[in-house]
Amino acid sequence: MLLATKLYVAILVPAAVLIAVAAVFAVLLAFLGKKLEVKRDEKVVQIEGLLSGANCGGCGYAGCSAFAEALANGKADLSNCNATSKANKDKIAEILGTVNEGEEMSFVVCCNGGSSCEDKYDYHGYGDCASMELLAGGRKACPVGCMGAGTCVKHCEHHACTVSDKGYASVSDDRCTLCGKCAKSCPKGLIKKIPTRAKVYVACSNHAKGKEVRSYCKAGCIGCGMCVRNCPVGAITLDDNLAVIDYNKCIGCGVCQTKCPSKCIKTRE
Repeated sequence: MLLATKLYVAILVPAAVLIAVAAVFAVLLAFLGKKLEVKRDEKVVQIEGLLSGANCGGCGYAGCSAFAEALANGKADLSNCNATSKANKDKIAEILGTVNEGEEMSFVVCCNGGSSCEDKYDYHGYGDCASMELLAGGRKACPVGCMGAGTCVKHCEHHACTVSDKGYASVSDDRCTLCGKCAKSCPKGLIKKIPTRAKVYVACSNHAKGKEVRSYCKAGCIGCGMCVRNCPVGAITLDDNLAVIDYNKCIGCGVCQTKCPSKCIKTRE
């Protein structure tokens, strides 16, 4: 009996001491946690709650939290964020005491050459468009033609970029978070922003004269001016042989698309 009592004492006393020490540390940690807590600016918290939460880095900051901090301190421009909706940007601007003058934008690939554009050579090497670009500016005869090897696809984390069976890339509005990584990765700079409200866009980036364009691409803008002459509101002009749409004037009627002989004015996907 005496042995059993000693055994219980030998076990319970150290256990009790450990429990007491743990309790003291728990109280101490709770006290220090409150005492040393870094209180966040309520404005920063509100702004971060309205940002998209994509943490894509497209704004130039490490994530939405860092961007919210920079906005609250007047060190960043709200227009640098592509992923946040216009409605939420308006609310953020209200918190900041400013006005959101930016317009909601979407990305499009300004090329629809693909298999309609001739190749300079057959590429059998490793890699994507960025790798191909190192070899004589890419395989396409058009100097700004989409090579369709998927650099944009590789960089898009949301699977919004795809390469069609026609050989050129496109961006899906439904999946796109507007992080802009595809645009930054394209070696030809073919992925550009247009207003989300826009119905059509010019899917070509070649400024060469029509005869030259036609010699290697059946789907390129030839600068014929048919879209310019038929636009009922004068929203289209030719800029160095390439059609350009002024979205401040465009009413989305689609006449330009039907009149274009090269079919390079397309509807957004």
